Amino acid sequence: MKHYTDNFAHNSLPSIDLQPNYLQGKYETEMLNCVERLLDQHIQNGHGNAPCLRTFEETWTYQDLYEKANQIAHVLIDDLGLQSGNRVLLRSANNPMMVACWFAVLKAGGIVVATMPLLRSKELTTIIDCAEISIALCDKELEEEMHLVKSSFLQKTCFYGNAQLEQLMASKPKTFDNFHSKTDSVALIGFTSGTTGLPKMTAHYHKDILNICEAFPAYSLQPTANDIFTGSPPIGFTFGLGGLVLFPLYFGASTFLIEKPTPDVLLQAIQDHNITICFTAPTAWRIITTKVKDYDISSLRKCVSAGETLPLKIWEDWYNATGLKIIDGIGATEMLHIFISSNENNMKPGSTGVAITGYEAKIIDNNGNEVPKNEPGRLAVRGITGCKYLNRTEKQQEYVQNGWNITGDIFKQDEDGYFWFVARGDDMIISSGYNIAAIEVESVLLTHEDILECAVVGLPDSERGMLVCAHIVLKDSAKATENMKNHIQHWFKEVAAPYKYPRVIYFTEALPKTETGKIQRFKLK
Repeated sequence: MKHYTDNFAHNSLPSIDLQPNYLQGKYETEMLNCVERLLDQHIQNGHGNAPCLRTFEETWTYQDLYEKANQIAHVLIDDLGLQSGNRVLLRSANNPMMVACWFAVLKAGGIVVATMPLLRSKELTTIIDCAEISIALCDKELEEEMHLVKSSFLQKTCFYGNAQLEQLMASKPKTFDNFHSKTDSVALIGFTSGTTGLPKMTAHYHKDILNICEAFPAYSLQPTANDIFTGSPPIGFTFGLGGLVLFPLYFGASTFLIEKPTPDVLLQAIQDHNITICFTAPTAWRIITTKVKDYDISSLRKCVSAGETLPLKIWEDWYNATGLKIIDGIGATEMLHIFISSNENNMKPGSTGVAITGYEAKIIDNNGNEVPKNEPGRLAVRGITGCKYLNRTEKQQEYVQNGWNITGDIFKQDEDGYFWFVARGDDMIISSGYNIAAIEVESVLLTHEDILECAVVGLPDSERGMLVCAHIVLKDSAKATENMKNHIQHWFKEVAAPYKYPRVIYFTEALPKTETGKIQRFKLK
Protein backbone atom coordinates (compact mmCIF):
# COMPACT_ATOMS: atom_id res chain seq x y z
CA MET A 1 0.00 0.00 0.00
CA LYS A 2 1.33 3.44 -0.85
CA HIS A 3 1.92 5.53 2.25
CA TYR A 4 1.83 8.96 0.66
CA THR A 5 -0.58 9.75 -2.18
CA ASP A 6 2.27 11.56 -3.94
CA ASN A 7 5.25 9.20 -3.91
CA PHE A 8 7.78 11.46 -5.66
CA ALA A 9 10.14 11.72 -2.67
CA HIS A 10 9.98 8.04 -1.77
CA ASN A 11 10.58 6.97 -5.37
CA SER A 12 13.51 9.40 -5.70
CA LEU A 13 15.44 8.08 -2.67
CA PRO A 14 18.70 6.22 -3.30
CA SER A 15 18.45 2.45 -3.05
CA ILE A 16 19.26 0.95 0.36
CA ASP A 17 22.62 -0.39 -0.87
CA LEU A 18 23.70 3.18 -1.76
CA GLN A 19 22.69 4.64 1.60
CA PRO A 20 25.11 4.90 4.54
CA ASN A 21 25.16 2.51 7.47
CA TYR A 22 23.03 4.03 10.22
CA LEU A 23 23.44 3.86 13.97
CA GLN A 24 20.21 3.31 15.86
CA GLY A 25 18.55 6.38 17.35
CA LYS A 26 15.89 6.73 20.02
CA TYR A 27 13.03 7.08 17.53
CA GLU A 28 12.61 3.89 15.53
CA THR A 29 8.88 3.02 15.92
CA GLU A 30 6.97 2.26 12.71
CA MET A 31 4.56 5.21 12.81
CA LEU A 32 5.81 8.66 13.76
CA ASN A 33 4.92 12.27 12.99
CA CYS A 34 7.67 14.40 14.52
CA VAL A 35 5.23 17.27 15.17
CA GLU A 36 3.59 15.31 17.97
CA ARG A 37 6.79 15.21 20.03
CA LEU A 38 7.95 18.74 19.15
CA LEU A 39 4.65 20.58 19.60
CA ASP A 40 1.46 18.64 20.38
CA GLN A 41 2.93 16.82 23.38
CA HIS A 42 3.57 20.14 25.15
CA ILE A 43 -0.16 20.96 24.90
CA GLN A 44 -1.11 17.53 26.25
CA ASN A 45 1.36 17.97 29.14
CA GLY A 46 -0.16 21.27 30.24
CA HIS A 47 2.74 23.34 28.86
CA GLY A 48 0.51 25.27 26.44
CA ASN A 49 0.73 28.62 28.21
CA ALA A 50 4.55 28.64 28.26
CA PRO A 51 6.30 31.05 25.87
CA CYS A 52 7.42 29.41 22.65
CA LEU A 53 8.22 31.94 19.90
CA ARG A 54 9.40 35.44 20.80
CA THR A 55 10.19 38.48 18.67
CA PHE A 56 10.81 42.14 19.43
CA GLU A 57 7.08 42.74 18.82
CA GLU A 58 5.24 39.70 20.21
CA THR A 59 5.34 36.39 22.07
CA TRP A 60 3.49 33.25 21.03
CA THR A 61 2.79 30.50 23.57
CA TYR A 62 2.94 26.83 22.67
CA GLN A 63 -0.87 26.96 22.49
CA ASP A 64 -0.72 29.85 20.00
CA LEU A 65 1.69 27.97 17.74
CA TYR A 66 -0.35 24.76 18.03
CA GLU A 67 -3.61 26.45 17.05
CA LYS A 68 -2.13 28.43 14.16
CA ALA A 69 -0.33 25.37 12.78
CA ASN A 70 -3.61 23.41 12.94
CA GLN A 71 -5.49 26.16 11.12
CA ILE A 72 -2.82 26.38 8.39
CA ALA A 73 -2.94 22.57 8.01
CA HIS A 74 -6.69 22.87 7.29
CA VAL A 75 -5.98 25.63 4.73
CA LEU A 76 -3.35 23.47 3.01
CA ILE A 77 -5.81 20.61 2.54
CA ASP A 78 -9.14 22.42 2.12
CA ASP A 79 -8.09 25.48 0.11
CA LEU A 80 -4.73 24.65 -1.48
CA GLY A 81 -5.45 21.02 -2.33
CA LEU A 82 -2.48 19.43 -0.54
CA GLN A 83 -2.16 15.69 -1.11
CA SER A 84 0.01 13.69 1.30
CA GLY A 85 3.60 13.62 0.07
CA ASN A 86 3.31 16.92 -1.84
CA ARG A 87 6.28 19.23 -1.39
CA VAL A 88 5.53 22.71 0.00
CA LEU A 89 7.95 25.60 -0.47
CA LEU A 90 8.35 28.00 2.45
CA ARG A 91 9.78 31.43 1.69
CA SER A 92 10.27 33.72 4.65
CA ALA A 93 12.68 35.39 7.02
CA ASN A 94 12.80 33.91 10.53
CA ASN A 95 9.41 34.72 12.05
CA PRO A 96 6.64 32.93 13.98
CA MET A 97 4.40 32.43 10.94
CA MET A 98 7.17 30.60 9.12
CA VAL A 99 7.48 28.21 12.06
CA ALA A 100 3.68 27.71 12.11
CA CYS A 101 3.76 26.93 8.39
CA TRP A 102 6.63 24.47 8.89
CA PHE A 103 4.63 22.51 11.46
CA ALA A 104 1.41 22.79 9.45
CA VAL A 105 2.97 21.17 6.37
CA LEU A 106 4.06 18.12 8.41
CA LYS A 107 0.75 17.93 10.25
CA ALA A 108 -1.05 17.81 6.91
CA GLY A 109 1.23 15.08 5.52
CA GLY A 110 3.32 17.29 3.27
CA ILE A 111 7.08 17.58 2.89
CA VAL A 112 8.77 20.88 3.83
CA VAL A 113 11.18 22.64 1.48
CA ALA A 114 12.23 25.74 3.42
CA THR A 115 14.28 28.35 1.56
CA MET A 116 16.46 31.36 2.34
CA PRO A 117 14.90 34.83 1.98
CA LEU A 118 17.68 36.09 -0.28
CA LEU A 119 17.09 33.54 -3.05
CA ARG A 120 16.08 35.04 -6.38
CA SER A 121 13.39 33.82 -8.78
CA LYS A 122 15.84 31.85 -10.93
CA GLU A 123 17.08 29.91 -7.88
CA LEU A 124 13.53 29.42 -6.57
CA THR A 125 12.41 28.14 -9.98
CA THR A 126 15.26 25.60 -9.99
CA ILE A 127 14.26 24.36 -6.52
CA ILE A 128 10.59 24.13 -7.49
CA ASP A 129 11.39 22.24 -10.68
CA CYS A 130 13.86 19.85 -9.00
CA ALA A 131 11.49 18.95 -6.15
CA GLU A 132 8.33 19.21 -8.29
CA ILE A 133 6.78 21.59 -5.76
CA SER A 134 3.07 22.37 -6.23
CA ILE A 135 2.36 24.71 -3.29
CA ALA A 136 4.25 27.69 -1.87
CA LEU A 137 3.65 29.63 1.36
CA CYS A 138 5.41 32.99 1.21
CA ASP A 139 5.78 36.01 3.47
CA LYS A 140 4.15 39.01 1.78
CA GLU A 141 7.38 40.97 2.36
CA LEU A 142 9.05 38.67 -0.18
CA GLU A 143 6.25 38.41 -2.74
CA GLU A 144 7.94 40.42 -5.50
CA GLU A 145 10.51 37.75 -6.32
CA MET A 146 7.91 34.99 -5.89
CA HIS A 147 5.75 36.53 -8.63
CA LEU A 148 8.71 36.21 -11.03
CA VAL A 149 8.88 32.42 -10.60
CA LYS A 150 7.82 30.55 -13.74
CA SER A 151 7.31 26.83 -13.20
CA SER A 152 4.71 24.43 -14.54
CA PHE A 153 4.86 22.52 -11.23
CA LEU A 154 3.78 25.40 -8.98
CA GLN A 155 -0.02 25.44 -8.78
CA LYS A 156 -0.84 27.54 -5.71
CA THR A 157 0.99 30.33 -3.88
CA CYS A 158 -0.46 31.71 -0.67
CA PHE A 159 0.95 34.82 1.03
CA TYR A 160 0.90 35.66 4.73
CA GLY A 161 1.55 38.77 6.78
CA ASN A 162 -1.94 40.28 7.09
CA ALA A 163 -2.73 38.61 3.76
CA GLN A 164 -4.64 35.72 2.19
CA LEU A 165 -3.39 32.96 4.49
CA GLU A 166 -4.61 34.71 7.65
CA GLN A 167 -7.99 35.35 5.99
CA LEU A 168 -8.35 31.66 5.15
CA MET A 169 -7.18 30.60 8.64
CA ALA A 170 -9.80 32.74 10.41
CA SER A 171 -12.66 30.31 9.70
CA LYS A 172 -10.69 27.09 10.34
CA PRO A 173 -10.86 24.89 13.46
CA LYS A 174 -7.99 25.17 15.94
CA THR A 175 -7.65 21.40 16.21
CA PHE A 176 -6.39 18.99 13.54
CA ASP A 177 -5.86 15.25 13.25
CA ASN A 178 -2.22 14.87 12.22
CA PHE A 179 -1.36 12.76 9.21
CA HIS A 180 -0.13 9.31 10.29
CA SER A 181 3.41 9.43 8.95
CA LYS A 182 5.81 6.53 9.06
CA THR A 183 9.05 6.95 10.95
CA ASP A 184 10.94 6.81 7.63
CA SER A 185 8.56 9.05 5.69
CA VAL A 186 10.42 11.99 4.15
CA ALA A 187 9.65 15.09 6.25
CA LEU A 188 11.93 17.68 4.66
CA ILE A 189 14.11 18.23 1.63
CA GLY A 190 17.16 20.44 2.09
CA PHE A 191 19.02 21.88 -0.87
CA THR A 192 22.77 21.89 -0.42
CA SER A 193 24.61 25.17 -0.84
CA GLY A 194 26.68 23.74 -3.67
CA THR A 195 28.06 26.37 -6.02
CA THR A 196 28.07 24.62 -9.37
CA GLY A 197 25.55 22.89 -11.58
CA LEU A 198 22.25 21.47 -10.45
CA PRO A 199 21.69 21.81 -6.68
CA LYS A 200 21.49 18.57 -4.73
CA MET A 201 18.33 17.65 -2.79
CA THR A 202 18.93 15.79 0.43
CA ALA A 203 16.02 14.14 2.22
CA HIS A 204 15.45 13.58 5.93
CA TYR A 205 12.85 11.45 7.69
CA HIS A 206 10.52 12.24 10.57
CA LYS A 207 12.74 10.13 12.86
CA ASP A 208 15.86 12.05 11.74
CA ILE A 209 14.32 15.31 12.94
CA LEU A 210 13.75 13.92 16.43
CA ASN A 211 16.94 11.88 16.65
CA ILE A 212 19.17 14.95 16.15
CA CYS A 213 17.45 16.54 19.16
CA GLU A 214 18.95 13.73 21.26
CA ALA A 215 22.40 14.36 19.79
CA PHE A 216 23.98 17.84 19.61
CA PRO A 217 21.78 19.77 22.09
CA ALA A 218 21.87 17.02 24.69
CA TYR A 219 25.65 16.62 24.29
CA SER A 220 26.73 20.25 24.02
CA LEU A 221 23.99 22.48 25.44
CA GLN A 222 21.99 20.58 28.09
CA PRO A 223 18.94 22.79 27.50
CA THR A 224 16.08 23.24 29.95
CA ALA A 225 12.60 24.71 29.52
CA ASN A 226 13.95 27.99 30.94
CA ASP A 227 16.40 28.52 28.07
CA ILE A 228 15.83 31.17 25.41
CA PHE A 229 17.56 30.44 22.09
CA THR A 230 18.43 32.94 19.38
CA GLY A 231 20.76 33.23 16.42
CA SER A 232 21.36 34.42 12.89
CA PRO A 233 21.09 31.34 10.61
CA PRO A 234 17.93 31.23 8.49
CA ILE A 235 15.42 28.48 9.32
CA GLY A 236 15.73 27.53 5.65
CA PHE A 237 19.23 26.31 6.50
CA THR A 238 19.32 23.10 8.57
CA PHE A 239 21.76 24.71 11.06
CA GLY A 240 19.10 27.35 11.73
CA LEU A 241 16.21 24.89 11.75
CA GLY A 242 17.87 22.86 14.49
CA GLY A 243 19.19 25.73 16.57
CA LEU A 244 16.14 27.98 16.39
CA VAL A 245 13.17 25.60 16.07
CA LEU A 246 13.79 21.91 16.71
CA PHE A 247 16.10 22.07 19.72
CA PRO A 248 14.24 24.71 21.75
CA LEU A 249 10.84 23.11 21.15
CA TYR A 250 12.06 19.58 21.85
CA PHE A 251 13.13 20.73 25.32
CA GLY A 252 10.08 22.92 25.96
CA ALA A 253 12.22 26.09 25.81
CA SER A 254 11.54 29.22 23.75
CA THR A 255 13.24 30.81 20.79
CA PHE A 256 13.75 34.48 19.92
CA LEU A 257 13.38 34.98 16.16
CA ILE A 258 15.06 37.90 14.41
CA GLU A 259 14.30 38.66 10.76
CA LYS A 260 17.46 40.71 10.17
CA PRO A 261 19.99 39.55 12.78
CA THR A 262 22.89 41.98 12.47
CA PRO A 263 25.52 41.74 15.23
CA ASP A 264 24.10 44.80 17.00
CA VAL A 265 20.55 43.45 16.84
CA LEU A 266 21.70 40.07 18.19
CA LEU A 267 23.47 41.76 21.11
CA GLN A 268 20.44 43.96 21.80
CA ALA A 269 18.20 40.88 21.89
CA ILE A 270 20.56 39.03 24.23
CA GLN A 271 20.64 42.02 26.58
CA ASP A 272 16.95 42.96 26.51
CA HIS A 273 15.39 39.49 26.43
CA ASN A 274 17.79 37.47 28.61
CA ILE A 275 18.86 35.11 25.84
CA THR A 276 20.77 32.08 27.16
CA ILE A 277 21.88 30.23 23.98
CA CYS A 278 23.08 31.86 20.75
CA PHE A 279 23.85 30.26 17.36
CA THR A 280 25.77 32.18 14.72
CA ALA A 281 28.68 31.92 12.27
CA PRO A 282 32.39 32.63 12.96
CA THR A 283 32.27 35.89 11.02
CA ALA A 284 29.49 37.19 13.27
CA TRP A 285 31.26 36.06 16.48
CA ARG A 286 34.29 38.09 15.38
CA ILE A 287 32.23 41.26 14.86
CA ILE A 288 30.18 40.73 18.03
CA THR A 289 33.40 40.47 20.02
CA THR A 290 34.33 44.03 19.03
CA LYS A 291 30.95 45.36 20.25
CA VAL A 292 30.17 43.21 23.28
CA LYS A 293 31.52 45.65 25.86
CA ASP A 294 28.60 47.99 25.08
CA TYR A 295 25.97 45.41 26.09
CA ASP A 296 24.99 43.36 29.14
CA ILE A 297 25.11 39.72 28.00
CA SER A 298 25.25 38.20 31.49
CA SER A 299 22.26 35.93 30.71
CA LEU A 300 24.18 34.13 27.92
CA ARG A 301 25.47 30.68 28.90
CA LYS A 302 26.11 28.83 25.60
CA CYS A 303 27.58 30.12 22.35
CA VAL A 304 27.51 27.93 19.23
CA SER A 305 29.43 28.43 15.99
CA ALA A 306 29.02 26.48 12.77
CA GLY A 307 28.74 27.03 9.04
CA GLU A 308 32.51 27.12 8.59
CA THR A 309 35.45 26.43 10.84
CA LEU A 310 36.01 28.71 13.84
CA PRO A 311 39.50 30.31 13.81
CA LEU A 312 41.33 30.02 17.14
CA LYS A 313 41.84 33.81 17.22
CA ILE A 314 38.07 34.41 17.24
CA TRP A 315 37.62 31.83 20.01
CA GLU A 316 40.36 33.42 22.13
CA ASP A 317 39.17 36.99 21.59
CA TRP A 318 35.59 36.10 22.59
CA TYR A 319 36.78 34.14 25.63
CA ASN A 320 39.02 37.00 26.74
CA ALA A 321 36.18 39.50 26.30
CA THR A 322 33.41 37.47 27.97
CA GLY A 323 34.76 34.40 29.75
CA LEU A 324 32.45 32.28 27.56
CA LYS A 325 33.74 29.38 25.45
CA ILE A 326 32.34 29.18 21.92
CA ILE A 327 31.24 25.64 21.05
CA ASP A 328 32.44 24.91 17.53
CA GLY A 329 30.80 22.24 15.44
CA ILE A 330 30.70 20.76 11.97
CA GLY A 331 27.47 19.65 10.39
CA ALA A 332 26.18 19.25 6.85
CA THR A 333 22.84 19.53 5.09
CA GLU A 334 23.43 15.89 4.10
CA MET A 335 23.68 14.91 7.79
CA LEU A 336 20.92 17.36 8.89
CA HIS A 337 22.92 18.92 11.73
CA ILE A 338 26.14 18.93 13.77
CA PHE A 339 27.95 15.60 14.25
CA ILE A 340 31.37 16.67 15.62
CA SER A 341 31.51 19.21 18.43
CA SER A 342 32.47 19.69 22.06
CA ASN A 343 31.02 20.88 25.33
CA GLU A 344 32.54 23.06 28.03
CA ASN A 345 33.95 20.05 29.87
CA ASN A 346 35.86 18.53 26.95
CA MET A 347 37.06 21.33 24.72
CA LYS A 348 40.39 21.98 23.07
CA PRO A 349 40.49 25.55 21.72
CA GLY A 350 41.09 25.43 17.98
CA SER A 351 39.73 21.90 17.65
CA THR A 352 36.27 21.19 16.22
CA GLY A 353 35.75 18.55 18.91
CA VAL A 354 34.88 14.86 18.99
CA ALA A 355 32.17 12.73 17.38
CA ILE A 356 29.11 13.49 19.51
CA THR A 357 26.50 11.08 20.87
CA GLY A 358 24.92 9.21 17.96
CA TYR A 359 27.89 9.52 15.59
CA GLU A 360 31.25 7.93 14.73
CA ALA A 361 33.99 9.59 12.68
CA LYS A 362 37.39 8.68 11.30
CA ILE A 363 40.05 10.04 8.93
CA ILE A 364 40.71 8.06 5.76
CA ASP A 365 42.93 8.24 2.68
CA ASN A 366 41.75 8.17 -0.93
CA ASN A 367 41.48 4.38 -0.80
CA GLY A 368 39.24 4.41 2.27
CA ASN A 369 41.95 3.24 4.70
CA GLU A 370 42.22 4.91 8.10
CA VAL A 371 45.28 7.15 8.36
CA PRO A 372 47.62 7.43 11.38
CA LYS A 373 46.85 9.96 14.11
CA ASN A 374 47.72 13.59 13.36
CA GLU A 375 47.88 12.93 9.60
CA PRO A 376 45.44 14.85 7.39
CA GLY A 377 42.88 12.93 5.39
CA ARG A 378 39.26 12.81 4.38
CA LEU A 379 36.62 13.04 7.11
CA ALA A 380 34.25 10.06 7.16
CA VAL A 381 31.23 9.96 9.45
CA ARG A 382 28.23 7.75 10.14
CA GLY A 383 25.46 7.89 12.69
CA ILE A 384 21.76 8.34 13.35
CA THR A 385 21.40 10.46 10.18
CA GLY A 386 23.02 10.21 6.78
CA CYS A 387 23.05 11.37 3.19
CA LYS A 388 20.03 10.56 1.04
CA TYR A 389 20.27 12.51 -2.22
CA LEU A 390 17.13 12.42 -4.33
CA ASN A 391 17.56 11.44 -8.00
CA ARG A 392 21.36 11.82 -7.91
CA THR A 393 22.84 8.31 -7.96
CA GLU A 394 26.29 9.48 -9.09
CA LYS A 395 26.49 12.11 -6.31
CA GLN A 396 25.21 9.60 -3.76
CA GLN A 397 28.05 7.24 -4.70
CA GLU A 398 30.56 10.06 -4.24
CA TYR A 399 29.24 11.09 -0.83
CA VAL A 400 28.57 7.62 0.60
CA GLN A 401 31.42 5.12 0.37
CA ASN A 402 31.60 1.78 2.19
CA GLY A 403 28.69 2.83 4.39
CA TRP A 404 30.35 6.10 5.53
CA ASN A 405 29.44 9.68 4.63
CA ILE A 406 32.46 11.46 3.08
CA THR A 407 31.93 15.15 3.77
CA GLY A 408 34.56 16.68 1.47
CA ASP A 409 36.51 18.13 4.41
CA ILE A 410 40.16 17.50 5.23
CA PHE A 411 40.72 16.91 8.97
CA LYS A 412 43.24 15.26 11.23
CA GLN A 413 42.55 13.47 14.51
CA ASP A 414 44.84 13.65 17.53
CA GLU A 415 45.63 10.92 20.08
CA ASP A 416 42.76 12.04 22.31
CA GLY A 417 40.18 11.63 19.55
CA TYR A 418 39.78 15.36 18.83
CA PHE A 419 39.26 16.40 15.22
CA TRP A 420 41.15 19.39 13.81
CA PHE A 421 40.05 21.11 10.62
CA VAL A 422 42.70 21.35 7.90
CA ALA A 423 40.80 22.47 4.80
CA ARG A 424 37.76 21.97 2.67
CA GLY A 425 38.72 19.35 0.11
CA ASP A 426 38.58 22.04 -2.55
CA ASP A 427 40.35 24.68 -0.43
CA MET A 428 43.72 22.93 -0.40
CA ILE A 429 46.29 24.96 -2.34
CA ILE A 430 49.14 22.95 -3.87
CA SER A 431 51.99 25.34 -4.63
CA SER A 432 55.45 24.16 -5.75
CA GLY A 433 54.65 20.76 -4.25
CA TYR A 434 53.60 22.15 -0.87
CA ASN A 435 50.09 21.41 0.43
CA ILE A 436 48.82 24.68 1.92
CA ALA A 437 45.43 24.82 3.63
CA ALA A 438 43.65 28.12 2.95
CA ILE A 439 42.32 28.14 6.53
CA GLU A 440 45.87 27.99 7.94
CA VAL A 441 46.88 31.10 6.01
CA GLU A 442 43.67 32.88 7.04
CA SER A 443 44.23 32.00 10.70
CA VAL A 444 47.67 33.63 10.60
CA LEU A 445 46.48 36.73 8.74
CA LEU A 446 43.65 37.29 11.24
CA THR A 447 46.20 37.79 14.01
CA HIS A 448 47.56 40.92 12.25
CA GLU A 449 46.43 44.06 14.05
CA ASP A 450 45.34 45.85 10.84
CA ILE A 451 43.32 42.99 9.31
CA LEU A 452 39.59 42.83 9.92
CA GLU A 453 38.65 39.92 7.66
CA CYS A 454 40.28 37.78 5.02
CA ALA A 455 39.69 34.89 2.66
CA VAL A 456 42.40 32.86 0.95
CA VAL A 457 42.11 31.02 -2.36
CA GLY A 458 44.48 29.40 -4.84
CA LEU A 459 45.26 31.15 -8.12
CA PRO A 460 46.39 28.98 -11.07
CA ASP A 461 50.02 29.67 -11.95
CA SER A 462 52.08 28.13 -14.76
CA GLU A 463 55.29 28.10 -12.72
CA ARG A 464 54.14 27.01 -9.24
CA GLY A 465 50.88 25.28 -10.06
CA MET A 466 49.00 27.60 -7.72
CA LEU A 467 49.68 30.81 -5.84
CA VAL A 468 48.35 31.66 -2.40
CA CYS A 469 46.04 34.66 -2.91
CA ALA A 470 44.60 36.62 0.03
CA HIS A 471 41.56 38.90 -0.20
CA ILE A 472 41.85 41.21 2.80
CA VAL A 473 39.49 43.70 4.46
CA LEU A 474 41.51 46.20 6.51
CA LYS A 475 40.18 47.88 9.65
CA ASP A 476 41.20 51.18 8.09
CA SER A 477 40.72 51.18 4.31
CA ALA A 478 43.00 54.22 3.99
CA LYS A 479 45.94 51.87 4.69
CA ALA A 480 45.24 49.79 1.56
CA THR A 481 48.54 50.56 -0.20
CA GLU A 482 51.30 48.63 -1.96
CA ASN A 483 53.48 49.28 1.09
CA MET A 484 50.89 47.58 3.30
CA LYS A 485 50.88 44.54 1.00
CA ASN A 486 54.66 44.28 1.28
CA HIS A 487 54.50 44.76 5.03
CA ILE A 488 51.91 41.96 5.44
CA GLN A 489 53.97 39.58 3.30
CA HIS A 490 57.20 40.23 5.26
CA TRP A 491 55.33 40.01 8.56
CA PHE A 492 53.72 36.70 7.54
CA LYS A 493 57.11 35.11 6.77
CA GLU A 494 58.28 36.02 10.26
CA VAL A 495 55.29 34.47 12.09
CA ALA A 496 54.56 31.39 9.91
CA ALA A 497 56.21 29.04 7.43
CA PRO A 498 57.45 31.29 4.60
CA TYR A 499 56.19 28.95 1.84
CA LYS A 500 52.61 29.66 2.98
CA TYR A 501 52.78 33.43 2.61
CA PRO A 502 50.27 35.11 0.25
CA ARG A 503 52.17 35.96 -2.93
CA VAL A 504 49.12 37.85 -4.18
CA ILE A 505 47.12 40.25 -2.00
CA TYR A 506 43.95 42.11 -2.92
CA PHE A 507 42.43 44.68 -0.60
CA THR A 508 38.63 44.82 -0.69
CA GLU A 509 35.87 46.69 1.12
CA ALA A 510 33.90 43.49 1.86
CA LEU A 511 34.02 39.74 1.25
CA PRO A 512 31.18 37.99 -0.58
CA LYS A 513 29.11 35.95 1.89
CA THR A 514 26.09 33.70 1.90
CA GLU A 515 23.06 34.58 3.97
CA THR A 516 24.38 32.29 6.69
CA GLY A 517 27.68 34.17 6.93
CA LYS A 518 29.85 31.72 5.00
CA ILE A 519 32.49 33.36 2.83
CA GLN A 520 31.83 32.51 -0.83
CA ARG A 521 35.37 31.59 -1.83
CA PHE A 522 34.24 30.38 -5.24
CA LYS A 523 33.40 33.99 -6.13
CA LEU A 524 36.93 35.01 -5.19
CA LYS A 525 38.37 32.22 -7.33
